[in-house]
Formats: sequence, C-alpha cells, structure tokens
Amino acid sequence: MTGIYLIIAFVLAVVIMLLMISKWKVHPFLSIMAVSLLLAIAAAIPLKQIPKVIGEGFSATFTSIGIVIVLGAIIGTILEKTGAALKLADVVIKLVGERKPALALELMGWVVSVPVFCDSGFVILDPIRRAIAKRTPVPSVTLTVCLACGLYISHVFIPPTPGPIAAAQSLGIGDNLLMVMGLGILVSVFPLTAGYFYAKYIGKKIKSSDDLSAQTAESYQVLKSSYGKLPSAAASLSPLVVPILLMTLSLLATILKWSGFWGDFSLFIGNPMIALSVGVLLALFLLSHNKSQNKKEGTTNFSLTDSTLRTVGPILLVTAAGSVLGRVIAASGLMEYITENAPILKTLGIFFPFLIAAVFKSAQGSSTVAITTTAGLIAPLLPALGLVSAAEISLAVLAIGAGAMTVSHANDSYFWIVTRLGNLTVENGYKAQTVMTLVIGLASIAGIAIIRFFV
Repeated sequence: MTGIYLIIAFVLAVVIMLLMISKWKVHPFLSIMAVSLLLAIAAAIPLKQIPKVIGEGFSATFTSIGIVIVLGAIIGTILEKTGAALKLADVVIKLVGERKPALALELMGWVVSVPVFCDSGFVILDPIRRAIAKRTPVPSVTLTVCLACGLYISHVFIPPTPGPIAAAQSLGIGDNLLMVMGLGILVSVFPLTAGYFYAKYIGKKIKSSDDLSAQTAESYQVLKSSYGKLPSAAASLSPLVVPILLMTLSLLATILKWSGFWGDFSLFIGNPMIALSVGVLLALFLLSHNKSQNKKEGTTNFSLTDSTLRTVGPILLVTAAGSVLGRVIAASGLMEYITENAPILKTLGIFFPFLIAAVFKSAQGSSTVAITTTAGLIAPLLPALGLVSAAEISLAVLAIGAGAMTVSHANDSYFWIVTRLGNLTVENGYKAQTVMTLVIGLASIAGIAIIRFFV
C-alpha cells in the first residue's frame, strides 16, 4: 500500500476509534484492539504476521511498565487510606501559609495528586476547601478551581501517576522516570501560575449555588480526626521521596560511570521497578501506624492491594492496547513514508503529540486513556518529529499530558466531581472547570515549547 493510502487508513482508524469510544460507548480496550486489527489488515501486513505483531505489542507493556504502574498505584492507595495524603496537604498549608488559601489549595492538590488520582484527591480535599471557604473571604469558586487545577496538573505530568509512567514506557524512556519527574515539576510552574490567576478571575464572575451551610462545612480538624492519628510528615513523604532518591542514585551511577559492585547495585536499586518496590515497603509501614483505626475500617494490606488492582487493571489493558496500535503502525510501512516527508512533521514537532492527545481527551473524556493511546500512536513517529534524545522524548511525554487535560467537559468524570462537589451549575462548570483546563493546557504546551527551545 502506498504512503498516501496508509495516511488515509490511519486517519480513518483514528476517527473510527474516537466514534467507538465516545459515541458508541465501546470500551477503549476493545475499540483500540479492533481498530489495530482493522488497520493491520488495511495496511496489507501479511495475515500470518498480524497475530505476532499484536502479541508483541501487547506483551511489551507487561514486560516492565505493568509492574511499575501497579506499584505506583499501591503507594497512592495506601497514602490515601491512611491519611498520609492529608498529612502532605497539611505540610503544604504550613509552608505556604494560611494568608494565601487559594494558592495553598492549589499546591496542596498538586502534591496530593502525585500519588493519588485527581478524582479521589478532590473528594479527599474538598472538605478542607469547604472549611477554608467558610473561614475566609476568598470566593468558593476560586478555591474550587485552584484545587481542581493543582490536582489535574500533577495527575498528567508527574509519575508515579499511571498515565505519565505508561507514556514514558511507550516512548522508550521507562528507565528515565526521574527526568520526566524533574521536567514535569518544571513545566508545572506554567499551568500552576496560569490556573491560579484564572481562578481568581473567574471567582469574581460566577458564584457557587450552595451557601456552604454548617452541615456541609466540615472542619479541617473533624476531617483529620476521621482518620485517627495521622502519620508523621517524614513517614508520609518517605514512600515518595525515597524512590526518587534511589532513581537519582542510578542516574549518578550512569553519568559518573560507576563500575563494580556499587555501580551494579546503584543501577539495580535505582531501577523504577525496584525503587517503587521500596516505596511500597515504606508505605506498608503506614498501615501499622494506626492499627486500631485500620481494623475498624477493615483496611488491610490485602484489601488495599485488591482494590488497587481493580483500579489499575483497565489502565493496564488500555495501555497494552495502545502499544499494540503503535506496533501495528510501525509494521505497516507508514513510518517509512512519514520519514520521507519528515520536514512536514518537524514543523509541528512537540505540538503534534499535544494536538493528538487533546483530540482524544475532548472526544472521550479520560485523561489516562488519552495519554496511553496517544503515546502508542506517536511512539513510531518520534524520529520524524525530531524528538530523539531522552530529554526531548520526556518533553513529548509532557506534551501528551498537556493535551490530555485539554479540555475537561461533560464526558469527563472529573468534570462532574468538581462541578457537583463545588456546588456549581453545569453552565458555571463549563466556565470554571472547562475553561480552566483549556487555560492550563495552553500554558503547559507554551512552557514545554519554551523549554524545548533550550533542550
């Protein structure tokens, strides 16, 4: 099949996939797998080779990234259920100060959503938002938008959230998660700033329909007491900080070319899979912190792991399906045609993954699906886009994340969580949440483009 027909087949495949996911409500896993098979046939890949291509693409995900996603999710679940995430939020409030509650909420959300899904994070922290709204003159809508903004940014940018981990692995830099984290933190400055000022602006334009009665304004102290005695700040931070330090050690071993036992040990202990395993062990100590409270709520190692696996299972399957699609694209011959016309794609460069992810996000709602699917699609295209070094590919991961939050609207569960818990009408939800995600998405890709200029 000639190049132009491959391009047409590819575009049709994407359109069909979007229709299946968003309009016909077919599960993303089945949609992506079906489209991958159809594209393989349309691209004239020999029939006897198609099962092998699909199998290799699927198994590639579980070879390494599957374990990393599960471990990161287990850490997040334990931090959430033990109150450690709330302790981290408390630390942020003390660092920022109570005189800037909107900024404190935004940074609190940004920190908490590193290990915890943004949906869960908003539910956890919303009582704090309501209590702050009750005690300060800051508009409730401003606080709502700031919290939603902070949670969303780290959710799509900073591992161990599953989306960025999956994208990094799909793009071939699964062993460079530390670089993705570092650049993710740097890029976060742009949308955090834009989101903060937009929150202050929109808070003056629209009002929450709820009067924040005493029944809903649960105090911060009541919220903390519901978890029993919270773990210490050091214990709460250790499952996140220690893996980062271990991965830093591995990076140093590579840069300084350490050899012998210590070089091998550093590379071993700093591997993302091993480093996050250490993080899980440290997180398990949090379960022993308040045994009586955990026993009362039925919180055990088994129950937390089981609930985590139920959550990440669909993510792993969608990630694997995205890898299959990427493998089919690579085997179709489309890459050779695109490489011949590389100047066209190079003019888009880092903006191409952003645009693709934004289309997926707006069409079907899930940021994680948008991230994993886009990563599978563009993985074979990276050389044609001029993105070859680890730093450039890390920025591509972040560009996908930026697109995957542009925009959140009625087909996104996070939109409804923010709108309902924030006591906003649907119309005001669009003005607050949807426009905010557009603002921070554009600010993110602008920041990424600026950093790309220097990389």
